[in-house]
Amino acid sequence: MIKHHYIRLAQHLTESITQGSYPLGSLLPTEMQLCELYGTSRHTVRAALNELQQLGLVSRRKNVGTRVVATEIRTGFRPTLASLDDLVQFGAEHTRVVQSAEPVEASGELARLLACQPGERWLRIASLRLQDSKRTLPIGWTDVYIAPSYAEIIDEVRAQPDMLISTLIERRYGRRIAEIHQEICACTLQDAAMAQALQLPVGSAALKIVRHYLDAAGQVFEVSVTIHPAERFSVSLQLKRAESSVHPEFSQ
Repeated sequence: MIKHHYIRLAQHLTESITQGSYPLGSLLPTEMQLCELYGTSRHTVRAALNELQQLGLVSRRKNVGTRVVATEIRTGFRPTLASLDDLVQFGAEHTRVVQSAEPVEASGELARLLACQPGERWLRIASLRLQDSKRTLPIGWTDVYIAPSYAEIIDEVRAQPDMLISTLIERRYGRRIAEIHQEICACTLQDAAMAQALQLPVGSAALKIVRHYLDAAGQVFEVSVTIHPAERFSVSLQLKRAESSVHPEFSQ
């Protein structure tokens, strides 16, 4: 009976979200308020909210509450990152919205990140990543660094938001991607403009993914730095014995 109760509550809350009673970005009533509103136990409310979280409709944070992060149920798309094809599919599933494109001079930490000589100039393309439509909260902010000689690619980057920038470079300039080096680490949002764009307070927990794109000669021609809010993105690893490979997966 309790099981059926929390399912019915989850369905009612889901309908309230998808029909606009709780708009994107709004907070749901507290657990105690929901208990009083629906005349049920806190255990049932928590189970129902967990269902909403699994559907990708809400995120939950201690001392903040339950926030609506999507008004449509996610499809459950969960590709692997075992190949470049998987990364390309991720690009197709998540729309890029360019925020700025400007030349930068690499020095200090940036020069180390780009594995280049201090003083070298690169083009930085800053973008938000959205899942399916602008009705959902951004799932990440990406700074892509490319050689200035590829500056003309920016028009195509804006015109084809569902294609990776590396793919556009490959098609236009013939710079084939041979391999991608990827590093993942935890971080906090420190840039105020980025935090505002992601609709989160400065200091929020996040996941940082750095990718170096190399050609057949082993030279880096693109570097991307993506910041994913902790509540909207996760990485899991499926570990197998030596005869099998490690398959990383990501989800929103």
